[in-house]
Parts: sequence; C-alpha cells; structure tokens
Amino acid sequence: MLNISDITYAVEGRTLFEGASATIPDGHKVGLVGPNGAGKTTLFKIIRGELSLEGGDISLPSRARVGGVAQEVPSSSTSLLDTVLEADTERAALMAEAETATDPTRIADIQTRLTDIDAWSAEARASSILRGLGFDAQAQLKPCSDFSGGWRMRVALAGVLFAQPDLLLLDEPTNYLDLEGALWLEQYLAKYPHTVMVISHDRGLLNRAVGAILHLEGKKLTLYTGGYDSFARQRAANREQQAAAAKKQDERRAHLQSFVDRFKAKASKAKQAQSRVKMLEKMDTITAPEDAAKQVFTFPKPEDLSPPIVAIDGGSVGYDGKAVLQRLNLRIDQDDRIALLGRNGEGKSTLSKLLADKLPSMGGSVVKSSKLRVGYFAQHQVDELDLGATPLVHLQRLRPGEGQSRLRARLAGFGLGADQADTNVGKLSGGQKARLSLLLATIDAPHMLILDEPTNHLDIESREALTVALNDYSGAVILVSHDMHLLSLVADRLWLVKGGRVAPYEFDLDTYRGELLAGDPDDKPKVEKKEKPKPVKAPRDKIQMLRADVRKSEERVEKLGEMIKKLDDILADQALYLPGRANDAAKWQMKHAEARDAMNRAEALWLEALERLEKAGG
Repeated sequence: MLNISDITYAVEGRTLFEGASATIPDGHKVGLVGPNGAGKTTLFKIIRGELSLEGGDISLPSRARVGGVAQEVPSSSTSLLDTVLEADTERAALMAEAETATDPTRIADIQTRLTDIDAWSAEARASSILRGLGFDAQAQLKPCSDFSGGWRMRVALAGVLFAQPDLLLLDEPTNYLDLEGALWLEQYLAKYPHTVMVISHDRGLLNRAVGAILHLEGKKLTLYTGGYDSFARQRAANREQQAAAAKKQDERRAHLQSFVDRFKAKASKAKQAQSRVKMLEKMDTITAPEDAAKQVFTFPKPEDLSPPIVAIDGGSVGYDGKAVLQRLNLRIDQDDRIALLGRNGEGKSTLSKLLADKLPSMGGSVVKSSKLRVGYFAQHQVDELDLGATPLVHLQRLRPGEGQSRLRARLAGFGLGADQADTNVGKLSGGQKARLSLLLATIDAPHMLILDEPTNHLDIESREALTVALNDYSGAVILVSHDMHLLSLVADRLWLVKGGRVAPYEFDLDTYRGELLAGDPDDKPKVEKKEKPKPVKAPRDKIQMLRADVRKSEERVEKLGEMIKKLDDILADQALYLPGRANDAAKWQMKHAEARDAMNRAEALWLEALERLEKAGG
C-alpha cells in the first residue's frame, strides 16, 4: 500500500502540495492527472526519494521496489535483449554468482531464489516485452547504438516493465510509442501484477488500463474510482454541486448582512442583528470552483483551391534508391481528414514526408496545385527548436516585418501568453514547445496540414482544443497518431499503409484496434478448410534464439545435477547424524528437497524449450 499522508512541498517559493493525502492499495492501477505544472512529476520524484518533503509522510511496505523510466538507455554495444535482461538487477547478480559459486549451501540458495523469481523464463519474457514495443527478433539482437534516442526510450521502458517493481511509476509512457505499441502497453499495464501509477494524457490508456484516477488540483490529491471518462463525469458533478453550494451560501450571507445593515441601529432589533453577525462570522466559506484556463489553437484559414490539391499516379518513394512505398494512386482534396494507419516501419512517416516535400518522388506522377502550401509537424521539429531563443524571437525570424503586438497575438492564439512569449524555449514545458512548433507549422495558412504524432506532451485539455481546431480548420489534414480518441473525432477517411502499398481501409477504428491486438489476420498463413496446414519453418534468427534457450536449459539441468550430487555426498556422511546435529541434518535435507524441486522445474522447462524448437522446424 502506498500511503501519502498530509504532504507539503514547495519549489522556488511556489507551493505544489499542501496537506495532500491519498492511499493507493496494493495492486491498483491509478492514473495521475492534473494541470501542467501542478506537480505530477514532482510527486513521482518525492515517492522515489529524490526530493525531501517539508511536511507529511509517504510510506511504502518495507523492501518494496519502486521503478520508473528515468531516461533513455545510453548508446552502447550491448544488445537490446541483454540490456532489458540487465534491468532486473537481482536476477543479473544471481546469474553471475551462479557461474562462480562453489559452496553447496550458497548454490542451493541461488538456485532456489532464481526459481522463485522465474529467472529461467526471463529471456522469453524480455523478448515478448520488446516485441510488444515494436522490436522484432532480429532487432532485439542488435546493439543499442544502432537505435535513435526515441527508440532507446522504448528499450528503457521495456527494462522497467521486465524488472516488475512493486510500485511502477510511468511518466507519459506513450510519448515515444506508435499506435500499436500504445495499445500493447494498455493491455500490459491492465494485467501488471503489482501497483501502477501512470501520468498520461492518453484518454484511451486512462480509460482501459487503470481503475482509478488520482487528481492533483489546488495543491490537493483526490482519488476517483473508475477510468478517465468516469472521473470527468464525477468531477463535473462535484463542481456543479460546489458552485451551487457557494451560490446558495452567498445568497444566505447577503440576506443576513441585509438584516444586520437594516436593524443594527434599532434597539429593539439589536440582539437579533448581533446574533446574525455571529452567524456570519462562524459560517465556513464555500468557494466556487475556479474555471480552468481555456486551452486554444487558432489555425489561420487558407483560401480555397480547386480539387484535387494532390494527385499521385503510380508513385513511389523511399531512401537511398530503395523504395519503401510503390504503386501509389492517391488523391487528396482540401476538405479531406485522413488518418494514416499501419504498423511501425510500414512507411507512414515516409508517406508524410513525400506529401510535405521532405522526400522526392522516385517514380510515377505527383501533381500538386501550383498554389498549394503545406504545413508539416513532426516530433523532431520540437526537439530542433532554438532553446536559447524565445517564442517571440522564433516568430520575428519568420515575420521580420510584423509588429510585436501582431506576433504576440499569434502566440496567444496558440495558448502562449505574455510570460511564455519572452521565456527561452529551453525553459518551456514540452506542451508549450509543441504549441510553438504547431504555430510555426501553420503560420503560412497551409492548405494541407500534415501532423505526425502531434499530441506528444500535450495535456488532455490541449488535445481537446487541438481536436476542435482541426475540425474547424478549412484545409486538408493528414494525421499520424497513437491517440485513438483524436483519430476518432477528426478523421473521416482511413488509409492503411502496409506491404509497400497505401489503400483505403474499409472498416472503422475499433475494428483496426481489434486487429492490432489480435494480430493482423492478413499476416497469418491462410489454411483452406479440411486441409491440414503445412508446417512453416520459423525465421533463422528465431530458431537461433530457441536453440540458445535449449542450450541454456540443458546447462541449467547439468548444474543442478552437479549440485544434487554434492548434496548427496553431504547427506551420505554418517557424521551428520551424530547426536546434537539433528538441526544440521534437517537443514541439508531441506536443501536437497529444494534442489530436487528446482531440478524438476528445470527439466520441465528444458522439455518445453525442445518442443518449441521442434515446432519451429529447428
């Protein structure tokens, strides 16, 4: 149980928590939500012991392990699979010690503990997590240095999920995931065997993966049961009740004050007036809830162009002379709202870059309106902002002829007020940087707006504001996002990017979500009815991994056999049974029984590994 009791904490003179309390029972999955800057990430740091409280207390069960994704995995020559395996430090230490231990007692203890923590299935579990986050078997064997920072963030996430801490703290875990990875994470967290607290602005995750919402507002913590939609309804009802109570109290105060003002000077009414004064003094003030600052995006309106604005006939695009997408036959009109669907690596971003003129066509015909202006937003553009310049300076570089009042109005139209306008970008929040990048992408009133994961770092209110702005926008929208809530409210056409092709997807988003979670049936071998399916040999890299599992299982059985032989020798020593040594004999007999139990499990795992290898055709 995580117990947060009456905590108080301030940073740079600003109080974030004041008498805040909450209790999270073991095994609960909780979403932590609240306005940007309220202190959600700070709370995680306090729970991890990185910051010291000014008052109150946070308690966890003794020996409870707290884990989270602090930063990306560093670039190294270690493979992704080994990097994730090393994240479970206890298992890694025991495995290393098992290689050198010679004392039978210690060997027995090591093997027992390894069995208790299910160490023998570790590689399969680590591989499954990496696969869910977008790394196939071949990628898992590559060194970390082969991957960019965003992909190494996924490896860091895989590591903490594999380590299975008793309290898992995740801060915006879907920011570096695609739709498939985000859906996989939802399912994984829902089944996670321990307590989870997750900071997220992904409504899908907060509705499907957690069972409670911990709301941070006004320096207090309030726990609501149910997912985000349930929380939103409960909070709205509470706010209405609070506002009604405050209004009723104001009316009561006004009535009492009116009586006092009328009769305080009259001797016959003095006592009644005085009693009402006392009532006013004793009345606890009910404060009406403050309305949250309205989040906005204001996209400039482009002039209308004749359709189509883009027409591709037999097009192809790729990198270094190698096509990623071929035989493209696509048409885009100015009123289109198109979501690009497809598994990671299929070419969604490649198509986006072709449409945005970031990649040249390799063949076919690509015809665009001569007056077409395209706005393009991708996460890397947020990372490439000039950290030493203010948002106002960024706009002055693009619009040197515009006055400051006009530029500040543009910034205000994207929720960047006077304070943010004059603050260096390096000191802005992730959401504020994303807003600035969206402003820069749309400043020319584009006829077509291409958004590649635009919601990363945006809070829920900002995502809702972006949805409204996109629906009001009079240009075409091409959208790549893991936020299914946004896709469902904005897109009216779905394109599936798969197998080097792009084609209309005839079903809805719920169907697509089901396909991703179940595994795309088109990727599975088709078997005619009444025909026995032919055995399919697994890929070479998978067979190699299965053979490694068999080899390690066999080595484990051999080690346990050697240990059991040593224990047999100890138990065969008659001196062990002399008077006064009953406890020693009982201890060694128990260790022998534990070793035999470990051997039985190891042999079963060995047989399972052999069966998997045989089924794979190895």
